[in-house]
Formats: sequence, structure tokens, C-alpha cells
Amino acid sequence: MSTWYEGSGRRRVDIEADVVVAVLAQLGVDASSPEAVRAGLAAARAERAAGALPGTIVLREGQERALERTAELVLEDGTRRVLPDGLPGDLPLGWHTLRVDGAEVTVVVAPQALPRPPRSWGWMVQLYALRSNGSWGIGDLSDLGEFAGLAGAGGADVVLLNPLHAMTPVRPVEASPYSPSSRRFANPLYLRVEDTEEYLAAEPDVRLEVDAVRPASDVELINYDAVWESKLAALELLWPLAQGRDEPVEPGLLDFATFCALAERHGGRWRSWPVELQHPSSPAVAAARVELAERVSFHVWLQRLCARQLAGAQAAAREAGMSVGLVHDLAVGVAAEGADSWALQDVLAAGVTVGAPPDAFNQQGQDWALPPWRPDRLVATGYAAYRDMLRAVLRHSDGIRIDHILGLWRLWWVPPGESPKRGAYVHYDAEAMLGILALEAVRAGAVVIGEDLGTVLPQVTESLREHNILGSAVLWFQRDAETEGEPMLPSARWPAEAAASVSTHDLPTAAGFLRAEQVRVRAELGVLAGSVEDERARAEADRDELIGLLRSEGFLGRQGDPDEEEVVVAMHAFLAATPSRFVLISPYDVLREPRQPNLPGTVDVYPNWRIPLPVTVAELFRDPVVRRIVDVVKEGVGAQDD
Repeated sequence: MSTWYEGSGRRRVDIEADVVVAVLAQLGVDASSPEAVRAGLAAARAERAAGALPGTIVLREGQERALERTAELVLEDGTRRVLPDGLPGDLPLGWHTLRVDGAEVTVVVAPQALPRPPRSWGWMVQLYALRSNGSWGIGDLSDLGEFAGLAGAGGADVVLLNPLHAMTPVRPVEASPYSPSSRRFANPLYLRVEDTEEYLAAEPDVRLEVDAVRPASDVELINYDAVWESKLAALELLWPLAQGRDEPVEPGLLDFATFCALAERHGGRWRSWPVELQHPSSPAVAAARVELAERVSFHVWLQRLCARQLAGAQAAAREAGMSVGLVHDLAVGVAAEGADSWALQDVLAAGVTVGAPPDAFNQQGQDWALPPWRPDRLVATGYAAYRDMLRAVLRHSDGIRIDHILGLWRLWWVPPGESPKRGAYVHYDAEAMLGILALEAVRAGAVVIGEDLGTVLPQVTESLREHNILGSAVLWFQRDAETEGEPMLPSARWPAEAAASVSTHDLPTAAGFLRAEQVRVRAELGVLAGSVEDERARAEADRDELIGLLRSEGFLGRQGDPDEEEVVVAMHAFLAATPSRFVLISPYDVLREPRQPNLPGTVDVYPNWRIPLPVTVAELFRDPVVRRIVDVVKEGVGAQDD
């Protein structure tokens, strides 16, 4: 871990000693006294001197590694090789097992890099926000299929989604897609009930019962509890039609379904369950699985429904001719009381939470209330949990976006009871994390985007580029840090290996930025770090600077005060003129919705993740301004290809 970091403005920030001690304690390291520190260092030196191998070795294709002892390697396909001189450079890509001195070590051989993604344009979509005449008060996988079909027909090659990870299926339902119960399974909230085989095969009276519990699709704000209550009631009506199928259940899914059944009985916070149920390997959990067999089977069925409908949405994108397809988002962590924190607790640091130190847009810092991976336990267990998570997300997607990809290098750990300002960075083996990501992405034929906004280490940018992993470039953040005043970058100087967008779910929308909506809302809620006057003046200066930049590049006329629509069109023309490989547009931006999807630092005082689009999917693609923006982007990206 680090005892200091470089904050915004390239300012050195030292970590207070008591925070360092508290974070080390969560890694099983006692640094509470000088004697304890000396003892810990002595033990580490002794281990190195003994030549002990780590639990996992990650190599790049063609890379060798000396072992200084004879070993046996069992390749992924079962082939055995005796290695007298160490690991050779001709090993195939994959997951292998090294046997040496009576111990087993996981050996991962990863590709040097991913294939370079094609230059493309497309959409970035919050699925819950989509609306149609058939949806149940929340966007669903049928809406996604319709969206992908219409987007592809308009020339788009990629649709980037919010995380579709599973929630704990009890009230209150977690609205944030970035605080999931599990990253290995999907959210049944996104099911279209009428598209299930069971609904289509049901008797008319059963269909009528299902139709009767459907909520209104036209809502001002999404009510997750009401949607889940309705969909759960409908799915339980259909469940008898699915019973009797004897299909094998893989262990991870069985654990997840067991957690869901236990949560229904004992509540959604597993640390409040009876002690004997708080670990998945306990005999009491095995007994409960038998007792709750029907509910366990029900939740297995829901995941199979999700898998079918996710595959259907992916097929719709491919049938529409998208060269990339659907890119799923991987949240940075899981809820502290969720299914993965229960099932994977042996590789998570349960006593701390992940967040971010203060920066210009989040001046109080952020605490995301998510337990991080323990780097030492990942190595010891062959990164199996990390690999399985990646495979789960990639199973029905054509790409993956890694939220806060800096987390492959380091995560901001916030000790118990502390504010996010009082945290520290804990480091991970980035070469191993990136190598495994590259291996699983290559095998899935997937592109990878890394969200690398905020304070970024130079080696992160360089490593992403070497691996052909796209970074993220956002209009509000692209500035020249080497020039006094850090002016906005002209389009020609934007990074080529990036996914370019106007904004993100955590930042002001296009209309919100132009109206300084973020200042007004934060002032009303009392979460501004500075004075209202200073923040408003800064927002107005940023707006004027952007308009000046758009004018200087010929995307806006030079006379008069342009109207909002013209500026939003010009923003997207600017994006399309950059060399960035992906240009992504958001429905919130093109529809000039002033409210951003999520306002970091707030929970209940702002409708985070509950703002639906004001139009249906079909209406979105018929909107004349939207069509004008699509044409501008398509033309600009096409001109770059030429």
C-alpha cells in the first residue's frame, strides 16, 4: 500500500499514520507498534529467502520464467510436461497447473495484447431508463433488443450498457447498478415477462393473471420496489410451468440461488442471519438448501431466463449489423451484504470499503460502500473468483467496460468508521489482473474499455494503450494539463485509443452543463464544497470556454448567443472530429435532459438511477434533433475513416 498519493492538481497528499495502520490490519498485517513492524518485515524476508513461489504466476505469451528446480506442468487440456529449467516461452494461452515441491501453483499464459478495436460510433445507455409500450415501469431486455435493432439500422456499431448485475431479491431493492449483490449473475428486474417460454405456453386464464399485475410503463420516477413486486408476482404465477426440468446447476449459481432463498427468509443483510448461515460452506447452509429447495430452484430458473433474454438482446445487435455489439459494464465492487460478499468472503476484505479521494467534481471524496478484493487472497487462490466474474459478464456480451479500471492497479480503501477523505491506496498486481482480463476477453472475442477518469497514473495510460484497451475521454475532462489554466483540448489532440463521450452517468448531462444544473441542485441539497457564487462563476466560465472552443473549430457560428439545441449538436460534431476509436452518444444528452442519472455524494435526496427517459425507444429514434445528431456523428466518424 502507499503512504502518500498525488491528488488533483498534482499535489502530494500524505496518508496519516493511523490510517496506514488501520488499512494494513485489514490485510492481516500488524503495524500497531515498531516491534510488530520489525517482526512482519523479518517474516517477509525469510519467506523470500526460502524461494517460495507465489500461488499464481501470470506470463505473457512467449515469456519465460526460471524456477531453479524441476517441476511438472499440467496444461489446460490435460497434457503433462516435465520442466527441468523453468517455464518455457512456448506455452499455450490458458490456465495451467504447476506442481513443484508438493505444492500446486496456477500458471496463466495471457496474450500480449487484444486486437485493436475498429473505429466506431454508438450509444451509451442506462437500460433501466428505457421505455416502451411493453415495459413494466423500467427498461428491460426486450427494450434493449428493440434499441439495438434501431440503433444498428441507423448505422451504430456499439451499445454500451450500465451494469446488469444481480440485486438481492428482497425489499428495499437496490437502485444503483454499481452496488450489486452479485457481479456473476444478472438482474431479473430486466426480464420481459411476456417473452418467457412459460408465459407464451400458459393457459389464457394464467396470462390474464400475469397481465393483471403489470404496472404502468409511463412513470415520472422508477419505483424499483414496485417493479420487483409486480415482476416477482408474475414470475411466481409462471413458475409451476417451469418445474420438473432436471438440469445440472453449476456450484456458483447454486450458491447464488441459495443466498436468494435465505435472504427471502432471513432478510437481505446476511451478517444479521443466524451465525451458522453466514458462510456458504457450513453444514447449516447445506441443510437449508434442502429445506428451501423449491425457492432455490426458482432463483436458478430466474437466472436461466435472464441468460436467454441476454442472449436474445445480443443476437438483436448482431442481426442489426453491429461490428462490435453490446458492451456490458463491470461495476467496481459488490454490496457489503450481498450474494458475492457472502459467497466470496474468503477473498474479500470485509472490514473496509472502496471509494475515491476528493477531486474537483466530488470534493468530499466518495465512499462506495463496496468491499474490495484482498490482493494476497487473489494470488493464493489462483485469481479464480476474478476469472469467473469476468467470464460471467462476457458470456452474453461483445465487450466489457471496466468501471474504475485504476482498481486493477490500486483501490482507495476506507477503514471502518472513517470518512472517504481518510483512506489509503492498496496496490494490486496490475500485470496479473490485466493479463487475465486480456485472456478472457480474447477468448470471448470482446473489446475492452477502461474507465480511467480522475487521477490517473502515467503507467496506467501506457499499459492500457499497450494492451489495446480503450480509455475514456469525456468532454468536461479533456484539458491540457501542461498549459497554464488547463484549457480544454482541441478535438485533434484527444486520445485515439479511447471511447469519447460528452458526459457519464456521474457527471452533468449536456443540457445540465449548459444550464449549470449541477450547481443549482448541489446548492439546494447542501453538498457544494465552495460557495454558490464561486461554483456558479466556475460553471459559467466552463460553459463560455466550451462555446469558444466549438466556435474556434467551426462547429458553432461566431455571432450571437447560440441556443441550447445548436450547442448540443455542435458538441457531438466535435466528438466525431476527434481521433478517438469509439464515439458514444447518450439519450440523456441528445434529448437535452438536464438531470444527470446519478449525483455522487447523495442517496435519498436525489432520484439517483430512477430517472426514465421522457420518450419511448421508438420515439427516441424518430426525434428530429436526435436524427440530426446521429447524422452529424455518423458523418464525422466516417470522414475520420476516410
